[in-house]
Amino acid sequence: MRRPVIAAALFLLVGTFSSTSHAELKLATFDVDASPPVGTALAYDPSIGVQTPLSCRGIVLTGAGRPIVLCAVDWIGIGTGGQVVFKESLAKAAGTIPERVAVHTLHQHDAPRCDFAVEELLRDAGLENAGFDDAFARDVVRRAAAAIKVSIVNARPVTHLGLGIGTVKDVASNRRILGEDGKVKFTRWTATRDEKLRAMPVGTIDSQLKMISFWNGDQPLAALSYYACHPQSYYRTGMASPDFPGLARNSRQAATNVPHIHFNGAGGNIGAGKWNDGSKENRHVLADKVAAGMRDAWNATKKSAITEADVAWSTAPVSLPVASHLVEADLLKTLQNKDAKSADRWFAAKHLIWLRRCNNRETIDISCLTVGNSRVLHMPGELFVEYQLAAQKLRPDLFVAMAAYGDYSPGYIGTEIAYSQGGYEASARASRVAPEVEGVLMGAVEKLLDAKRD
Repeated sequence: MRRPVIAAALFLLVGTFSSTSHAELKLATFDVDASPPVGTALAYDPSIGVQTPLSCRGIVLTGAGRPIVLCAVDWIGIGTGGQVVFKESLAKAAGTIPERVAVHTLHQHDAPRCDFAVEELLRDAGLENAGFDDAFARDVVRRAAAAIKVSIVNARPVTHLGLGIGTVKDVASNRRILGEDGKVKFTRWTATRDEKLRAMPVGTIDSQLKMISFWNGDQPLAALSYYACHPQSYYRTGMASPDFPGLARNSRQAATNVPHIHFNGAGGNIGAGKWNDGSKENRHVLADKVAAGMRDAWNATKKSAITEADVAWSTAPVSLPVASHLVEADLLKTLQNKDAKSADRWFAAKHLIWLRRCNNRETIDISCLTVGNSRVLHMPGELFVEYQLAAQKLRPDLFVAMAAYGDYSPGYIGTEIAYSQGGYEASARASRVAPEVEGVLMGAVEKLLDAKRD
């Protein structure tokens, strides 16, 4: 239905006024428990308890046009329908629009997944709660939205931006080890017991941990960190855990008494395999190493004064090219087969939802937060680290950070050449996009960073 002309004019006038008028820049934080109940589904197993609580946490920036919401969840992934519900609910609570909300996961494996569109499709096929517990996930969304409403009332003025970089040592390594023919010869999983694979070179990684902090004078209000690495030390225990990045984040928050929100960077082809044999004691070793990088970034922080004029939000909608191995008839056959395994029907529904999105040319928003001299890119899927390194290279004059694992629906997103190299990450099992995805995503990154590749 078309909006009446007068109402539309008033809407545009108010919208223009709210985005251009001067208002004090403020920040609010929120943090709610996101641990699943016993008996509900984790990514691969039923939950039998909670080892360390999971969280759904983030910040709300107000005063620079419509509010901006950044949210990080200790789950393996939030796809299509989950993204819609999270963004719409958090946007409504913050008094903004879904396009100014970014929802990411840290990708822990002893943690739930979420996609309400998939759940609806499965319910129509006679299967409920196969991949996650719908009621639990919606409750987390409701509690996060309620927490935002409360926190905004107590939002604090932001006067300064802090930027710092730390180096994380002996945690990340590239998972894809190429042979002399340029093809993937070995996959170094996040837990690698083979000593020969652990002894091989680190490979392409980004060892830097970027930290952005917001301050009210000398009082720190929140710290946001970005580091690219699969977060698994060990998993499939049935015990919910934020794993080593979550433990590192929690320890730094306790040490500084400052709310800390951590985002996983482009770590799709990065894991701790060179430094991790899967032993349980190694989880805390890895957590301590990441925490040391966070500490160094905090100690290296340089502050600069900012106002609402230094904050901006921009988006670039993209249609990602769908993988050719997704065939609707095959997916429907599995989905409707009541004798098939629940997990197989779940993945068939997940793939079908994504295929239909792509065929309908539905877009994903790639977004960029500008705060002073910093840029934070918000990306979908399990992105290869090369995207993060390329973005930084495009604008060496800026402090460029990247949060991946936004919309989880595409699965792994490799570089174009990766799909000719083989390996798990570029396989039909793992990736639901075509090789041309690199050009599409890098075009959006170039636009958002106002840069051009050579």
